[in-house]
Amino acid sequence: MRHGRHRTLGIGTVIGSALAVGALALAPAAGAVDPQSATLSFDCGSFGSGTATLTAAQDGTSATIEVSTSAITAPIDIGAGAVDSTLTLTKNGSGTTEFTGSSNPAIPAGGAVSTGPLTGTVAAGDSLEGRSLRIVVLGITVTCNATSAQTPGPFVF
Repeated sequence: MRHGRHRTLGIGTVIGSALAVGALALAPAAGAVDPQSATLSFDCGSFGSGTATLTAAQDGTSATIEVSTSAITAPIDIGAGAVDSTLTLTKNGSGTTEFTGSSNPAIPAGGAVSTGPLTGTVAAGDSLEGRSLRIVVLGITVTCNATSAQTPGPFVF
Protein backbone atom coordinates (compact mmCIF):
# COMPACT_ATOMS: atom_id res chain seq x y z
CA MET A 1 0.00 0.00 0.00
CA ARG A 2 2.74 2.34 0.89
CA HIS A 3 4.28 1.92 -2.54
CA GLY A 4 0.95 2.75 -4.26
CA ARG A 5 0.45 5.85 -2.16
CA HIS A 6 3.77 7.25 -3.29
CA ARG A 7 2.82 6.68 -6.90
CA THR A 8 -0.44 8.57 -6.39
CA LEU A 9 1.35 11.51 -4.83
CA GLY A 10 3.94 11.37 -7.60
CA ILE A 11 1.26 11.46 -10.30
CA GLY A 12 -0.56 14.26 -8.46
CA THR A 13 2.66 16.25 -8.28
CA VAL A 14 3.29 15.73 -11.99
CA ILE A 15 -0.27 16.77 -12.88
CA GLY A 16 -0.05 19.81 -10.58
CA SER A 17 3.26 20.82 -12.15
CA ALA A 18 1.85 20.39 -15.66
CA LEU A 19 -1.15 22.56 -14.78
CA ALA A 20 1.10 25.25 -13.31
CA VAL A 21 3.26 25.29 -16.44
CA GLY A 22 0.13 25.45 -18.60
CA ALA A 23 -1.20 28.39 -16.60
CA LEU A 24 2.09 30.23 -17.01
CA ALA A 25 2.02 29.62 -20.75
CA LEU A 26 -1.49 31.10 -20.94
CA ALA A 27 -0.74 34.13 -18.76
CA PRO A 28 -0.50 37.35 -20.76
CA ALA A 29 3.08 38.43 -21.23
CA ALA A 30 4.18 42.00 -20.77
CA GLY A 31 4.41 43.53 -24.21
CA ALA A 32 7.34 45.33 -25.65
CA VAL A 33 6.79 48.77 -27.11
CA ASP A 34 9.21 50.00 -29.75
CA PRO A 35 10.71 52.55 -29.53
CA GLN A 36 10.55 53.04 -25.77
CA SER A 37 11.38 56.74 -26.04
CA ALA A 38 10.67 59.33 -28.72
CA THR A 39 10.79 63.10 -29.17
CA LEU A 40 8.65 65.66 -30.97
CA SER A 41 8.19 69.42 -31.01
CA PHE A 42 5.17 71.17 -29.46
CA ASP A 43 3.73 74.66 -29.91
CA CYS A 44 1.83 75.76 -26.80
CA GLY A 45 0.69 79.15 -28.09
CA SER A 46 1.44 82.02 -25.72
CA PHE A 47 2.85 79.55 -23.17
CA GLY A 48 5.83 78.70 -25.39
CA SER A 49 7.16 75.97 -27.63
CA GLY A 50 9.85 73.35 -27.47
CA THR A 51 10.74 69.69 -27.55
CA ALA A 52 8.99 66.92 -25.64
CA THR A 53 10.30 63.49 -24.74
CA LEU A 54 7.73 60.70 -24.52
CA THR A 55 8.65 57.48 -22.73
CA ALA A 56 6.31 54.50 -23.18
CA ALA A 57 5.85 51.20 -21.36
CA GLN A 58 3.39 48.36 -21.85
CA ASP A 59 1.92 45.59 -19.71
CA GLY A 60 -0.57 43.53 -21.73
CA THR A 61 -3.31 45.88 -22.96
CA SER A 62 -2.35 48.62 -20.48
CA ALA A 63 0.23 51.19 -21.45
CA THR A 64 1.76 54.28 -19.90
CA ILE A 65 3.46 57.30 -21.39
CA GLU A 66 5.51 59.82 -19.43
CA VAL A 67 5.97 63.31 -20.89
CA SER A 68 8.76 65.77 -20.23
CA THR A 69 8.78 69.00 -22.21
CA SER A 70 10.69 72.24 -22.34
CA ALA A 71 7.68 73.75 -24.17
CA ILE A 72 6.05 74.68 -20.85
CA THR A 73 7.76 75.85 -17.68
CA ALA A 74 6.17 76.25 -14.27
CA PRO A 75 5.66 79.90 -13.23
CA ILE A 76 5.60 78.85 -9.54
CA ASP A 77 6.34 75.68 -7.56
CA ILE A 78 3.80 72.99 -8.49
CA GLY A 79 3.17 70.12 -6.11
CA ALA A 80 3.20 66.46 -7.09
CA GLY A 81 -0.10 65.26 -8.56
CA ALA A 82 -1.37 68.80 -9.28
CA VAL A 83 -1.31 68.61 -13.09
CA ASP A 84 -4.18 66.96 -15.00
CA SER A 85 -2.87 65.84 -18.37
CA THR A 86 -4.32 64.42 -21.56
CA LEU A 87 -2.00 63.25 -24.33
CA THR A 88 -3.81 62.68 -27.63
CA LEU A 89 -2.10 60.35 -30.08
CA THR A 90 -2.86 59.43 -33.67
CA LYS A 91 -3.78 55.74 -33.66
CA ASN A 92 -2.85 53.54 -36.64
CA GLY A 93 -2.58 56.58 -38.92
CA SER A 94 -6.21 57.68 -38.86
CA GLY A 95 -8.03 57.58 -35.49
CA THR A 96 -6.98 58.95 -32.12
CA THR A 97 -6.62 57.68 -28.58
CA GLU A 98 -6.01 59.47 -25.29
CA PHE A 99 -3.71 58.78 -22.36
CA THR A 100 -4.68 60.61 -19.17
CA GLY A 101 -3.45 61.09 -15.63
CA SER A 102 -2.59 63.36 -12.71
CA SER A 103 0.73 61.85 -11.70
CA ASN A 104 3.29 64.59 -12.11
CA PRO A 105 6.38 64.91 -9.92
CA ALA A 106 6.86 68.14 -7.96
CA ILE A 107 7.99 70.87 -10.39
CA PRO A 108 10.04 73.83 -9.14
CA ALA A 109 9.34 77.38 -10.37
CA GLY A 110 10.99 77.78 -13.77
CA GLY A 111 11.28 74.00 -14.21
CA ALA A 112 10.20 72.11 -17.32
CA VAL A 113 6.82 70.40 -17.01
CA SER A 114 6.90 66.64 -16.57
CA THR A 115 3.78 64.54 -16.30
CA GLY A 116 2.92 60.91 -16.11
CA PRO A 117 2.64 58.15 -16.14
CA LEU A 118 -0.41 58.82 -18.27
CA THR A 119 -2.43 55.66 -18.80
CA GLY A 120 -4.25 54.24 -21.80
CA THR A 121 -5.28 51.01 -23.49
CA VAL A 122 -3.54 49.42 -26.47
CA ALA A 123 -3.91 46.36 -28.67
CA ALA A 124 -1.15 44.31 -30.26
CA GLY A 125 0.13 46.12 -33.35
CA ASP A 126 -1.23 49.57 -32.40
CA SER A 127 0.89 52.39 -33.81
CA LEU A 128 0.63 55.62 -31.77
CA GLU A 129 2.16 59.02 -32.51
CA GLY A 130 1.93 62.14 -30.33
CA ARG A 131 -0.51 64.75 -31.63
CA SER A 132 -1.36 67.12 -28.76
CA LEU A 133 -0.94 67.58 -25.02
CA ARG A 134 -3.44 69.36 -22.79
CA ILE A 135 -2.51 70.15 -19.21
CA VAL A 136 -4.61 71.83 -16.55
CA VAL A 137 -2.78 73.30 -13.58
CA LEU A 138 -4.08 75.83 -11.05
CA GLY A 139 -7.24 76.19 -13.18
CA ILE A 140 -5.26 77.18 -16.28
CA THR A 141 -5.54 75.01 -19.40
CA VAL A 142 -2.59 74.84 -21.77
CA THR A 143 -2.94 73.06 -25.12
CA CYS A 144 0.19 72.11 -27.04
CA ASN A 145 0.03 70.86 -30.62
CA ALA A 146 2.74 68.75 -32.24
CA THR A 147 4.67 70.64 -34.91
CA SER A 148 6.90 67.75 -35.95
CA ALA A 149 6.67 64.03 -36.47
CA GLN A 150 7.64 61.80 -33.56
CA THR A 151 11.28 60.72 -33.83
CA PRO A 152 12.45 57.99 -34.35
CA GLY A 153 8.84 57.09 -35.20
CA PRO A 154 5.48 56.06 -33.74
CA PHE A 155 5.25 53.76 -30.72
CA VAL A 156 4.32 50.25 -31.87
CA PHE A 157 2.77 48.02 -29.21
